Amino acid sequence: MIRQRQRLRHIGIIASGLVLLAMVAGLVVDQIYPPFMGRLRDHSTLVLASDDSVLRAFATADGAWRFPAKTGEVDPKFLRYLKTFEDGRFGWHPGVDPLAVIRAGFQAATAGEVVSGASTLTMQTARLLEPRPRGLEAKAIEALRALQLTWRLGGEGVLDIYLTLAPYGGNLEGVRAASLGYFGKEPQYLTEAEAALLVALPQSPERLRPDRFPEAAKRARDKVLARLLAEGEIDQPSYETALAEKIPVRRMPALSDAPHLAERLRRALPNDAVIHTTIDHELQRRLQTLLLRRSVNLEPGATMAALVVANDGRRVLAYLGSANYFDRRQFGPIDMVSAVRSPGSALKPFIYGMAFDELVVHPDTIMVDQPMRFGDWAPENFDHMFRGEISAREALQLSLNLPAVTLMDAIGAPPFAQKLTDAGFPLHLPKDAGRPGLPIVLGGVGVTLEEMVALYASFSEEGQVRALNFLAGAPSAEAKPFIGALGSYYVTRILEDTPPPASWLASGNRRQASRIAYKTGTSYGYRDAWAIGYTRDYTIGIWVGRPDGSFSGGRMGRDAAAPLLFEAFDQLPPSESALAGTPPAGALLVGNGGLPANLRRYDSGPMMAAAQRAQNNLRIAFPLDGSTVPVAESDPLLPLVLKAEGGNLPLRWLVNGKPVSSPPYLRQAQWDPDGKGAQRVTVIDAGGKSASAEIWLK
Repeated sequence: MIRQRQRLRHIGIIASGLVLLAMVAGLVVDQIYPPFMGRLRDHSTLVLASDDSVLRAFATADGAWRFPAKTGEVDPKFLRYLKTFEDGRFGWHPGVDPLAVIRAGFQAATAGEVVSGASTLTMQTARLLEPRPRGLEAKAIEALRALQLTWRLGGEGVLDIYLTLAPYGGNLEGVRAASLGYFGKEPQYLTEAEAALLVALPQSPERLRPDRFPEAAKRARDKVLARLLAEGEIDQPSYETALAEKIPVRRMPALSDAPHLAERLRRALPNDAVIHTTIDHELQRRLQTLLLRRSVNLEPGATMAALVVANDGRRVLAYLGSANYFDRRQFGPIDMVSAVRSPGSALKPFIYGMAFDELVVHPDTIMVDQPMRFGDWAPENFDHMFRGEISAREALQLSLNLPAVTLMDAIGAPPFAQKLTDAGFPLHLPKDAGRPGLPIVLGGVGVTLEEMVALYASFSEEGQVRALNFLAGAPSAEAKPFIGALGSYYVTRILEDTPPPASWLASGNRRQASRIAYKTGTSYGYRDAWAIGYTRDYTIGIWVGRPDGSFSGGRMGRDAAAPLLFEAFDQLPPSESALAGTPPAGALLVGNGGLPANLRRYDSGPMMAAAQRAQNNLRIAFPLDGSTVPVAESDPLLPLVLKAEGGNLPLRWLVNGKPVSSPPYLRQAQWDPDGKGAQRVTVIDAGGKSASAEIWLK
């Protein structure tokens, strides 16, 4: 008895040693030959919205749509169906199912051929990681790899790999790519029929592709449903409902929401496989639909861009670089959010804000809108008319040029540009420009829609400007002082009182009750139409124009961009005024009569005197006296532009003693020649001064 016990003890020691040796050998082999995870790491770059839905995906180098997926991101019933149909004892076996191996071996020996397989989900996962030609050797390697994967990752980790790499036909790999590709939704929200179809497709993904072979796909799905019914996974009513559900017969369009931002972030973060953005997916889609619908009224080659920002943290909620990314006739792929364009009058609020801060003027200060001269430059208003005496408030609301230029002259263009640079938003000056000059206030400089939105958003934070934030979880950019609290307050009061565009008021379908402070802008040649508005919570910028920079026929910010701005605000929750709260210290809420003497009127006498002197020097700027104007023989005599400088409006034009009509607010006229040869052009101003030019039409 003692010897028997000793023998059993020795056998136990030897067995334990062998088990320990086998475990050590397994650990060594596992370290020397780890599973290859290259295909798992090589998945599509995903750009996600704030709710983790996919905005855009970029195919892998081999052209596959391979989206990473985890068990917690998939409908639980799909996981149950998958285990029931493919591997009923998954979670019980260590990666290889011994009962299935015994069953398959017995059936093969009895029938003389393979009747059923013994492949587990883990073995299929091993094959997905390292595809090999089918055969006994490949099966043995897959079995060993399956044991290794279970040892390393556990059942949930194995399922994560399967859900990412399983083939679903064409270039769709992984359950997430398949669900989005066939159903247009994330795999958390599958019906019984959809889940059963996704269980069936990996068995023969090319032969069962529903977009090419819907009948075969339906038979495979129904086979899975029948098995689920037999196993008690679904009841009879659910089974019949699933059988009646139609198979998707085409793939959904490629994911392409916020495409310009997606491309921009992918370039900026080339090593990030998943990029989480701040985009509100539903808002992005609504605005994409809105811009696409509105863009059909534009001429060929013109498009629109929009940017929506939550002022809290400057989070970008919607980013539309064009109305239609895929329309190359409208230069759709060009990102007009980051394109440098002329702002027209859209920079004027910042000039006024600085002037208010420095107590150069007050909103109720009387300014003069009359012809003025700044050196050799004599700017005019957009409509070529002058209003005389007017308050600074009205001058900004009407976007008058002369008052804005006088304020820029007082503040100084270089200090204004430097203040923008210090805030992190340097102006884009022409390459041949020297120091910034007064024309920048009228749009003689370059800005981007992104910069304009960031600058206008500063008014909601007492003039503190921040860079915009595109990435979820990223900290807010550092706040930098720009316009002071006083200037921001005055500017916001003025811009909130600007009447909404008439076309928006007439539409009758508005729903928002927000009080929007906004400003429009139109660049020279109608190339760019702008509208930027803000409330306490949101800032929106709209740009309309031609990306190629060519002239646009009569398009202005108030008519083309402002209605779209208000429609975009309609897509947001109502928001309070950016003026919510008490006025800042130093605010004077009185009429002109209650202002200090130095703020009641703004003295622009020197500039007006210079303009008056220039007006006394009436001359014809075109055509020049003594010039020869060529006219092609094959063409009719085209209208010629007659242009004068100086003089007091209105001007009267004569050619060879015959009057030529001209609008009373312009210094030019159009003349239709009635023949060639010598011509005498004369212009007479309101004071009776005249100038003439002798020309020859050849």
